[in-house]
Amino acid sequence: MSRHRTGARSSRRKRGLIRRFGIVFPAAVIALVAVAGVAAGGKIFAPGSSAFSAVQAIEMVPGSHTMAALEAERAQLIAMTAAARTLTVVAKPKLASPAEVAAANPGTSTGAGGTGTGGIVYVTSTPPNPGTAQSIAYNMMASYGFSPKTYFGCLVDIWNRESGWRYDAENASGAYGIPQALPGSKMASAGADWQTNPATQIKWGLGYIKAIYGDPCHAWAFEESNGYY
Repeated sequence: MSRHRTGARSSRRKRGLIRRFGIVFPAAVIALVAVAGVAAGGKIFAPGSSAFSAVQAIEMVPGSHTMAALEAERAQLIAMTAAARTLTVVAKPKLASPAEVAAANPGTSTGAGGTGTGGIVYVTSTPPNPGTAQSIAYNMMASYGFSPKTYFGCLVDIWNRESGWRYDAENASGAYGIPQALPGSKMASAGADWQTNPATQIKWGLGYIKAIYGDPCHAWAFEESNGYY
């Protein structure tokens, strides 16, 4: 009877020790891990520590989303800096001069020239060959107040188109002569030989241009816009 009781008490002591050991040992292990973690954290995040910076602490965390975001921002800043260094300053555009505009649009003139008020193109021209109808007109222009150097080119353009500078040029409408007076008999006011004399026709034509348009280049501008003058 006594042996049985003694054996039972011994068995109960063993079971109690096992239970206490099974609880205490894991708790001790957890406590040791916690202490080690606190110690490591204190070293990593200690104020003024030169061993680890905030970025280094983040880098120690594998797969950190914060580190990935910082790295992406860094890459973007590098790209923006590189792009800024490639920028170039564009010079202020240079506007074309009236002469350059006229040269780029040959339909407005037959030679180089300039532009006056109202957008009128002044066509320059070399002196014509002596003994021609153009030579008569060139020498006569100054008496009507037209500088040949300024206005002869426009006059050449007008009468090239109207008659080809032929004194006997005739149009079905009744226009006649170098200036294509309509009717041709109007030129009788400049001379009775208006049908055969280029000088008479040119004299009348220059007077007509001066009275109606002021100068040959304004007459040429009207001709260009309307097909007649």
